[in-house]
Amino acid sequence: MALAPNAERIADRLDGILFFPVTAFDAKGTLNLGVYREHVRQRVGDGPAAVFAACGTGEYPALDLDEYRSCVAAAVEEAAGRVPVVAGVGHGTALAVQFVRAAEEAGADGLLVLPPYLVQAGQAGLLRHYLTLADATDLDQIIYLRDNAVITPATAVELARHPRIVGLKDGVGDIDLMQRIMGAIRSDGNELLFINGLPTAEMTALAYRGIGVEAYSSAVFCFAPRISLAFFRALRSGDDATARELLDGFYQPLVELRTRGSGYAVSLIKAEVRRAGLDVGEVRPPLAEPTPAHLAELAAVVDRGHAIADAIEARTGGAR
Repeated sequence: MALAPNAERIADRLDGILFFPVTAFDAKGTLNLGVYREHVRQRVGDGPAAVFAACGTGEYPALDLDEYRSCVAAAVEEAAGRVPVVAGVGHGTALAVQFVRAAEEAGADGLLVLPPYLVQAGQAGLLRHYLTLADATDLDQIIYLRDNAVITPATAVELARHPRIVGLKDGVGDIDLMQRIMGAIRSDGNELLFINGLPTAEMTALAYRGIGVEAYSSAVFCFAPRISLAFFRALRSGDDATARELLDGFYQPLVELRTRGSGYAVSLIKAEVRRAGLDVGEVRPPLAEPTPAHLAELAAVVDRGHAIADAIEARTGGAR
C-alpha cells in the first residue's frame, strides 16, 4: 500500500478552518441524510479547508456502521472535490478496521483516528493499534490525542515514521508535551501536521500559535461561520486585539456555558444549528439536550458574537 510517488498528502490540504459537521437525526432519532447533506452543503459554501465527517461533533460513537458509511459518502458527494473529507474512526482495533474500510469505500480522503474505546492502554498498545490501522488502508491518517490516548514523544516519533500517519490532533492541552513531541519528530527528520483539537479551540489558539501550531478545529463554524471566520482572519493576520475582542466577548462566555452540562460540547452546537434554521434534531443517548435556561443563555451569547462580528466587518470595510 505504498503512496504514489507524487501523491499529495491530506495534511498539505488542511490550511484553513476545519469543519466538523453535526449528524442530523429526525424526530424519531433516525439518521436524516437530507438535512445532513444540506448542513454540509451550506458550510462548504462558506469556505472551510476540509470536512471532518462523523467525528466527535458528528456523534461518531452513536452511529452504526451503515449510518457511518452513509454519512461519509454524503459528505464526499456534497464536498464534490472542493475540499477534502476526513472521516472519524474509533472503537477497538478490530471494529476500527471495519470503519476504516467503510470510510475508504465511501470515498473519504483521509481519517481522523479517535481514541480506542474504553481501554487504558500503554504506549506499546497504542502504537500497535495506530500502526495496525495505518497498515489497513491507503488513506492518510491524523491521530487524535485525548482522554485514554495520550502518547509520549518517543511514541510520536515511531508514528511519524509511518508514511500514512501525517498528523496529530491535540485534545489534551499540555503545551509542554506538545512542544516536546514536535521537537522529537523534527529531530528524527520527519514532519507532521499538528492541530489544536481542544473543545472550542479558539480559546487556546493564540497559545498554540506561539509554539507553531496554527491549524485548529472550529465547532463554532457549524452554526456561526461569520464569527468563526472573523476570528480565523484575525489570528492569521496577527490582529491579536480583534482576536481577543472575540475571545472575551463571545468565546469565553460560550466556554463557560459549555462547562455547565455534560456533553454540551456537542448538544450546544446542535441546538444553535437548529436555531439558525436547519432542523438537525437532538443528540442521541447517552448525550442529553441542554436545559431551556441554558438554551436561552446560549442564544444571547451567540447573538452577542454576531454583533461583535458585525462591528469588526464595519471597521474593516466589510471583509468576509
